Amino acid sequence: MQFVDKALARRFEACEEMPQVFYAREFQKSRPAIGAAEEEICGGHMIFAGLGSPIGRATGAGLDRPFTAEDLDRVEQFYRAHSAPSQVDLCPLHDAAVFEMFKEREYGIAELNNVLYRRLDRDEKFAAAPAGCEIRRGLREEAEASSEIVERAFFPDGAPEAFTGLLTPLYQMEGAITFVATVEGKMAACGAGLVIPEHRIFAVCGAGTQAEFRGHGLQTALLRARMTAAAEAGCEYAVVVTQGGTVSQRNCERLGFRVAYSKVTVIKA
Repeated sequence: MQFVDKALARRFEACEEMPQVFYAREFQKSRPAIGAAEEEICGGHMIFAGLGSPIGRATGAGLDRPFTAEDLDRVEQFYRAHSAPSQVDLCPLHDAAVFEMFKEREYGIAELNNVLYRRLDRDEKFAAAPAGCEIRRGLREEAEASSEIVERAFFPDGAPEAFTGLLTPLYQMEGAITFVATVEGKMAACGAGLVIPEHRIFAVCGAGTQAEFRGHGLQTALLRARMTAAAEAGCEYAVVVTQGGTVSQRNCERLGFRVAYSKVTVIKA
């Protein structure tokens, strides 16, 4: 196993940092009314992608340089300008003084997630897809259908407005890798991710399975396909962020992913 130091954590944090940056840039073109914005801060980025959106935090900051009170002032000013709560991702590799600073400003916990990683090898061979299933690259015209599968997986009774169509912009991004699983010609599951070449990281994201096709190993097959494609694209690690104890974490660990650390998103209204 790889020892995770501050430098490696900085690379892993790009898994959530850069997709958010690219989403903000896509929303600036496709959804200008949202007022999406992104800006560098202390070696990372702060992102706004709409009120109530799951996209929009300061991520990757303060791992390759000190995070100061002046930096936090800038973060708070950025989100205040968008009438949004200030949110920042922190991990155990941040200095103790950084946590104390957020505590003094009365930030609370918004989310707690696990960051999992796996080294990639271009020569690694995986088992074939389940019988009766075809795993293939996703097509740009399948973006909306794939997004709907992911939404139904997380929100069976209908996704909130801020969560609808979130996978669709990823199909427009450079470095995106998308796959679908079909059974008898019907789209049964999907999985996506983003190559981040400057960190040689593949960000695993955007996975979902239609209810009637769950439990047949489709997500495992999709993850294997994405890892193969990411290794071929020159990535050294695949990285995924999940909530603890979930099916997603279990599926990843079965394929050799290991928890690098847990991270917290802190928030101030």
